[in-house]
Amino acid sequence: MQPHPNVQAVQRALDEAGARDGSGEARLVRLLPDAVHTAAAAAEALGVAVGAIANSLIFDADGAPLLVLTSGAHRVDTAGLAATLGVTRLRRATPEFVKQHTGQVIGGVAPVGHPAPLRTVVDTALTGYDEVWAAGGVPRAVFPTTYAELLRITAGAPAEVA
Repeated sequence: MQPHPNVQAVQRALDEAGARDGSGEARLVRLLPDAVHTAAAAAEALGVAVGAIANSLIFDADGAPLLVLTSGAHRVDTAGLAATLGVTRLRRATPEFVKQHTGQVIGGVAPVGHPAPLRTVVDTALTGYDEVWAAGGVPRAVFPTTYAELLRITAGAPAEVA
């Protein structure tokens, strides 16, 4: 059975970005037995700390999409992040806005594999983990990575987001 097209797009983006694990092997998107729509569910399924889950959250930043990769251990301070980024209005995006800009659904949004690159911020709290896990394009797909690799493959900017 072929993987979902979103999973294929994420794997292609990882391959094109040269995403590699510590031994030099290509990063691979993995399918979990069940969907994991929350950081807590993903952490439980993977046997890792909830803070090691890199939530991919899409915000509407003055009408433009903003991808915030945040530690699953906390919530984004939208007012603080808006001030940091010089954005007038920063709010959680609607499911339609998310799908339009990522091609993916909430609960499965990956850091990569979108129709076009997104402005991205990566939570500095993720530096506390040697390995972090991100969604792979659908709610049951994930892949391991590192904070430094997330910055590189997304062209993201580091920021405190909580």
